[in-house]
Amino acid sequence: MNNVIVIGGLPRDPELSYTPNNSTAVCKFTLAVDRPRRQGEDAGTDYIRITVFGRQAEACDKYLSKGKKAAVMGRIQTGSYKNREGVTVYTTDILAERVEFLGGNVNSNNTEKPAQNANISEIQGNAIEGSFSTVSDDIPF
Repeated sequence: MNNVIVIGGLPRDPELSYTPNNSTAVCKFTLAVDRPRRQGEDAGTDYIRITVFGRQAEACDKYLSKGKKAAVMGRIQTGSYKNREGVTVYTTDILAERVEFLGGNVNSNNTEKPAQNANISEIQGNAIEGSFSTVSDDIPF
């Protein structure tokens, strides 16, 4: 099984492009994910490359920017290429299946406003079946 979930912040803005043959949207961005601090070790950060396709890629480009936080669920894909010097460079990326936009924006008054969330059913192309009902005040917990 190849599943991964990461949560982190964007160190720079995402980059949106389209494939030349069928015009599929491709959004690439990096997530800075903190490593857990262990006794005697300094805390570290991993910079993980994320690739998103389709309408979800367009939503990522629209709603994500430098400093925003996101949760990504997807699969790990490895690859390689030759750089300009002819040296083979190995890559590890996450191909996102789902992206959640977390947190909010900070405005000029340093107060937080809610993040603009894309309609997940629209992004994933799925219809939400049923609806949420009103919660009663006599919940036993």
